[in-house]
Amino acid sequence: MQHSPGQNTRASARWTLLQDAIESVTAQQSADASPNSRAAALHEGRMQMLWEERCSCSVTSLNSGGSRRRWAARSVIAHAAPVAPSPSVPTAETEVQFEATIGIETHVQLATATKAFCNCANEYGSEPNTHICPVCMAHPGALPVVNDEMVRLAVTAGLGLNCAIAPQSKFDRKQYFYPDLPKGYQISQYDVPIAANGHIEVLLPDGSTQRVGITRAHLEEDAGKLMHEEGSDHSLADYNRAGVPLLEIVSEPDMTSGAAAAAYGAEIRRIVRFLGVSNGNMQDGSMRCDVNVSVKPVGRKQLGTKVEVKNMNSFSGIAKAIDYEIERQVTLIRAGRGDEVVSETRGWDENAQVTRGQRSKEGLADYRFFPEPDLPALSVTEQYLARVKELMRELPSEKRARFSSLGLSDYDVSLLTDDVATAEYFDGALAAGAPAKLAANWILSDLSKHCNETQQTFSELALQPASLAEMISLIESGTISGKIGKQILPDLLNGKGAGEGGVKKLVEDKGLLQISDPSALMAIVDSVLAGNPTQLEQYRGGKTKLQGFFVGQVMKESKGRANPAELNKLLMQRLNEEL
Repeated sequence: MQHSPGQNTRASARWTLLQDAIESVTAQQSADASPNSRAAALHEGRMQMLWEERCSCSVTSLNSGGSRRRWAARSVIAHAAPVAPSPSVPTAETEVQFEATIGIETHVQLATATKAFCNCANEYGSEPNTHICPVCMAHPGALPVVNDEMVRLAVTAGLGLNCAIAPQSKFDRKQYFYPDLPKGYQISQYDVPIAANGHIEVLLPDGSTQRVGITRAHLEEDAGKLMHEEGSDHSLADYNRAGVPLLEIVSEPDMTSGAAAAAYGAEIRRIVRFLGVSNGNMQDGSMRCDVNVSVKPVGRKQLGTKVEVKNMNSFSGIAKAIDYEIERQVTLIRAGRGDEVVSETRGWDENAQVTRGQRSKEGLADYRFFPEPDLPALSVTEQYLARVKELMRELPSEKRARFSSLGLSDYDVSLLTDDVATAEYFDGALAAGAPAKLAANWILSDLSKHCNETQQTFSELALQPASLAEMISLIESGTISGKIGKQILPDLLNGKGAGEGGVKKLVEDKGLLQISDPSALMAIVDSVLAGNPTQLEQYRGGKTKLQGFFVGQVMKESKGRANPAELNKLLMQRLNEEL
């Protein structure tokens, strides 16, 4: 945009006046003998205002002038600093600090059997265009019908997000034209969403929690999917996804870092998974996050220019994309190129670890919303809400609190509640009588290692929670040792020892029952001592560290079946008899 010579002249004169004013305030500030006086405070405030005004003037001139004007603006900022600067005034030594403001829009595919407004299957991974019909393909005369299960899942999610559920909401038409949108509009909810004004408690990486507000959660239908074949001059459209029910969850801009945003996304996924609302698989597109990032000087109320970032398919990707985008915007502003931070949509390039511009978002899109004429208003009565609440499962935050009350560490609790299958397996072991700490130890160590190695979830394990509880009970009672437990674990993981009493029978069949009878243990101890007279003489001569040697020999002789506590007592009795 070109500006008139008069505008440029006025901007130049404005710089000169501001510079003179700054120098005047600096002189008065230097003359004040008391740095803590009221006058000094007034000087400080005037200096900050003048500095911000001059920076604003510099940006205006940068937009209106050529390279010479750009050089002049940078020169003023770099070299015209006050003689005796206040710490709050930006100089080469005290650089302006920035803070980020981050909000997230999360699209969650609801786990219904059919699509939002027709009877086509809601099924991922099918052959292209095999789950379509006149309704989701927008054929003339085809009318939509609301999926009742979609509404129940949306209300369930809204309650899980601590939202207020609207007694009456409505559907609207959102007009935009994409090749993968058959109708030429999307059925969504505009001004009256089904849920609003909620919040969640987010568990941050350092163990603390942060409350993040939920602006709204509204229902809408998904679009189809375009497939771009490399080297081809055309794209293919798969409409299986068109019409799949979505819940869009919009957060308040309460986050300030990539780590916090990733933690928020992870908690949203836990909520929808624990409630059975969605599988939350980001790699399948069942949950998609778009983040909005802006930066501003610390303490300033006015927000910076918002940039939307898309195409993140993992929480680590979300954190990296946000951190990169914050650094990109701050770097541009500090270089005097703040005008290059524009309202736009950028995509995250996972390979290059950078965001790239995709399309401008200057101005609000004209979606021409109007009420969907083919669908009635959506009513949610108090009786309906009560029924939904009765069917709701335990939230991850509630499960964390319950597991913590069992005496588990925060670390163990976070691992056990990170995944639905793991939490349910742990609950199953508790229900079968396993002590919480012992069950958690086995689940988070040996069983988790097996799941990682075999690419299984806990729900797919052949070893049932009740069998794990039985094995732990055998160890606690002294029937087998912990070492024997680890020895039989591979058989249990392969399905052996299943059913009530199956673990004990497996141990008996293998001849691995722990030897706890004192007379049987003493016979083994005496045999070992008789077979190692030299070491026995050395022990009794003062080399007491050989006790470990004798313990190992007895365990070897008993094939690991000796009861460790009873063995140590009897062994020490024999070793010290003649001392």
